[in-house]
Amino acid sequence: MRILLLADIHANWQALQAITEPHDVCLFLGDLVEYGVEAAPCIDWVRRKATHAVRGNHDHGLVQNVLVPARGGFRYLTSVTRALTRELLSDEDMRFLSRLPASLTVTLDDTRFLLVHATPRDPLDEYAPPDVEFWKRRLQDMDADVICVGHTHQPYVLEIGEKLVINPGSVGQPRDGDPRASYAVIEDFTVELKRIEYPIEETTAVIHASSLPTEAKEMLSSVFRTGYGPLRAAAVETG
Repeated sequence: MRILLLADIHANWQALQAITEPHDVCLFLGDLVEYGVEAAPCIDWVRRKATHAVRGNHDHGLVQNVLVPARGGFRYLTSVTRALTRELLSDEDMRFLSRLPASLTVTLDDTRFLLVHATPRDPLDEYAPPDVEFWKRRLQDMDADVICVGHTHQPYVLEIGEKLVINPGSVGQPRDGDPRASYAVIEDFTVELKRIEYPIEETTAVIHASSLPTEAKEMLSSVFRTGYGPLRAAAVETG
């Protein structure tokens, strides 16, 4: 069985379309919305093609209309794209997001997979670095063979005893300095972390054509082009 593992699409339709990997099963680990402005086609894609999916903190925050103090950086970008996304999505799209579980356990080819956006301890918000000791504490008494997570926007694979922890990175907004869309393929208990180029300038063109504030448009364009967070992205682009 060939499993396509995706996380953190963040309404980047151009990046999602670039992933044409053949697969038997698609697992999605949350954060369909915000930062990008094309959430609707991304939601439709996951609705039709993801075999199993869980919610991320941005999906949850959008549905619950959680207000984010717009102090700067990613929090500012979350606040402005959340407001716009709620205007653009249909009731059906909102219902789909609201029904996504916070975590899910599935068995595929006699292998037990735990799907969660952040960590088993805190499914939505805990930041999980690629650190073996961190994960040893999180996996005590965990009844799963493979733990699939997102949230950090940085890909990694860890072997913790007989368990695997896999973070496929972010499809729509990588933050490891490589702006290409990131994802993973699992086959026969072997994991391949993969990257693929996509038309970033088409994503930034959609951003600039939106009703977002000018500051947000510039910040997001730098983030998409560089594969870094807002502060470092700005520094890279200004040289």
